[in-house]
Parts: sequence; structure tokens; C-alpha cells
Amino acid sequence: MKRSLIERKLQKVEKALDKAIEKQEIPGAVVLARMPREGEMLDYAWVRGLAVARPERLAMRRDTIFDLASLTKPIATTTAIMLLVDEGSISLDDPVAKTLPAFADRGKENVTIRNLLCHSAGLKPWRGFHELLIEKERKTGERLIGTREGRDWIIDRVLRSALVHEPGAAAVYGDLDFIVLGALVEAVAKQPFDEFCETRIFTRLALHDTRFFPIPVDGSPAVPDGVRRRVAATENCPWRERIIWGEVHDPNAFAMGGVAGHAGLFSTADDVMRFGQLFLDAWHGRNPSLPDERVREFSTRQNLPEDSDWALGWDTPTAGASSSGQYFSVRSVGHLGFTGTSLWIDLERELIVVMLTNRIHQVAKRSRFELRPKIHDAIFEGFTAE
Repeated sequence: MKRSLIERKLQKVEKALDKAIEKQEIPGAVVLARMPREGEMLDYAWVRGLAVARPERLAMRRDTIFDLASLTKPIATTTAIMLLVDEGSISLDDPVAKTLPAFADRGKENVTIRNLLCHSAGLKPWRGFHELLIEKERKTGERLIGTREGRDWIIDRVLRSALVHEPGAAAVYGDLDFIVLGALVEAVAKQPFDEFCETRIFTRLALHDTRFFPIPVDGSPAVPDGVRRRVAATENCPWRERIIWGEVHDPNAFAMGGVAGHAGLFSTADDVMRFGQLFLDAWHGRNPSLPDERVREFSTRQNLPEDSDWALGWDTPTAGASSSGQYFSVRSVGHLGFTGTSLWIDLERELIVVMLTNRIHQVAKRSRFELRPKIHDAIFEGFTAE
């Protein structure tokens, strides 16, 4: 194994990312990758660009905190469900309505937890509940956005939503499935979702920079200024009338107070890498902090329906069209986040790639998902160079 050759090959990664910054597709990024080879651990790290371009300019750092967006789904919500299944509090094939009776409304009494995790429940993928709350605020004069009352109202509307297709008939990725799962965790654990994740996942796995940022009802910042200066900014929000910096980007998660099962989690690249490594180690039976049997179960495609690529809360590579690129094996799991985040784990090759960007912040043209497979392919080609 020639490390000089590997380093030369990995320059392709740097050129692709530098070009994306130069073309103003992303302000900056932190990319980490690792894979064992010939008894050694290959590690790669790339940090460049800006974490914040406005209202001031702050350089990207390795410990920059990112809004993970939908990476909340596998790291927080799916892991929470996995732990509750492992301890026997719930079963994957339990009807959701067994725990959340309102969910039985409008013909959903047979939808299971497994359906929600596989995005095959039949719920509508997305709905702008924040817009409905804003309109309700205008009519009543009552503050609802970010309050407990507003959060409960959104959850109730989701629980009582109609199906758009029969459970198991199609797999359609969306947020509503995971809003329900977040509410289910709270109901089973009898504690707020963010507190459960903090005590049972983040502290247990030593993810010291991973957390939700609840939105204060009084309008004060969600995080102290000292912490906020480590956070990558996202877009200039027209209805919040400010650049989103230190608070969740997702509008429904913001309306729910910053804590939800589909979005709201913040973390660093190193914490996401640590989570990926612990998940990988558990799959191989090397890590007691996560239940290895459940990790293997949750990373297996469920075939709901038969042509679906979804495992339990995790995506798997789609032949010819995966954000993981062309080299990740079928024994891989991963997920993306709208703000420009991704995590992919090849469970067989033990390759992990973490790519965190702030692609929706002050860019001339939003980077497309094509950048991710290009980076994944270049990293694999570098690590395996002969």
C-alpha cells in the first residue's frame, strides 16, 4: 500500500470541493472519511470555505456545528426506536395507534411502526404546517410558532392525516412518518424527545457536540453567541425575516419548537463520524453500546414494497442512481439532509464518509446532489489505489 499514491488520488476530492466553492455552489464543507486497509486505518479530512458569509464572515472549522436536517431521522429517531424495540417497550409490527390512538383516524389503524420507518405508511410526504400555524396566529393573535401548544397542534394534525396510498403499496420518502415516530418515542418513554435522545443516545455514545436547539418562546436566541459562532448558517428565510443561524432551518421543526423526529438535530463532522463508526462496530459485534442484533436488523432492506431500497430508517444504495456513488456495496446504509449533509457507511468494506456542507447559505446556485456521489467515488478510488 503506497500512501503517496493514495494521497495523490485523494487530490481529486479536494479539486471537486474547491471547484464547488469557486462556483459558489457551496460556501464551505467538512468532509471526513475512514477505511481500514492492510491492517492500517486510512483517515481523510478536508475543511475549507466559510461557515458563515453573512451577517459576518466566519471560516469553516473542523468543529463547526451543522444543522443536520434529515440526518436527524437515522441518528436520533431511528436509533431511539431501535433502543425501545430492543428493550421490549415496542415491537416493529405494533400498530402505531396502539401507542398513539389518534393515529387510527381516517383508516390508519393497521399502519405499523415498521411502515413508518420504511416510508411505506401511505402518509403524505410533506405539508407546510408552519404556514397553517402562521395563518392561525394572524386570526387569533395568539403566539403559536415554537410553543408547546403549536407543537401539539401540528402533531395532532399529522396523526389525523389521511393516507394517500395503502400501507405497504409504495415507499415515498417524507417527513410526516418521522414526525409521528418522534411523538411515539415521547409517548412510550414518557419524556420529551430531545431529553430521551440526550440521555439514551448522545451521552451514551459520547457525542458531545450533538444536540437539539429548542427555540425559546420569548424570541431570544436558541443558543448563546459563543456557541452560535461555531454554527454554520443556512438560508435567508423570508418569513422569519433573517438569515437562519443557530436555529433549525426546517420550517415545520422550527414551528414545533426546534425539536422533532424528522429534523432539528445539530452536530459536528467528528460526532457524525463517531456515530457511524459505533454503528459499524455494532454491526460487526464489536460495540456493546448499541445492540448488535438490532443494528443488523435495522440496516437490512425491508422490501416494503418489494422494489423499495429502504431499510429501517436508513436508505441503501439504489442501483445506478444513489447519492452514495457507484462503489458502496449493497451492504451499505446512509442518509442525506436538505441543508447539505450526508452520512454513508459501507458495512462490508468498513468505509465511512461524512460530508457536511452549508449548501443553502448565500450561494449563487444551490449545489445539486451530484456532488455527493462524485466525492464518494473519489474517496473510494483514493483509498483503494494500487
